[in-house]
Amino acid sequence: MQFDTKIAVVIRNDLEAWQKLNVASFLTSGIAAAFPECIGDAYEDASGTKYLALIGQPILIYGADVPALSRALDRALTRKVTPAVYSEDMFKTTHDAANREAVKAVARNDLNLVGIAMRAERKVIDKIVDGLKFHS
Repeated sequence: MQFDTKIAVVIRNDLEAWQKLNVASFLTSGIAAAFPECIGDAYEDASGTKYLALIGQPILIYGADVPALSRALDRALTRKVTPAVYSEDMFKTTHDAANREAVKAVARNDLNLVGIAMRAERKVIDKIVDGLKFHS
């Protein structure tokens, strides 16, 4: 099945494994919150056990160094795509309000980004992530 939209997550390559997983989790929650229509139906196994619904389309995860991550952010904003962001300062916080304060305290060009996520039309996402490779 081909979707009209793509979901892309771009994560800085030099993070620890736990940080990458943490960043991906938080960023995809931003996509789910902003685009509730991307959530599929709840799951149920053959025993009748119920499970939560998931995002119903593939999520492409890319790796990037600092300049490539900044370039992807600039490309997204230029194309009027509002991304979810995660800055390195957010690793030092313990709750959502503190995360927002950490981002609010820094100008965009000075954000120490570790990841971004976005959902948009396929061709738009392709232009934003052009040149990036899938995370390995």
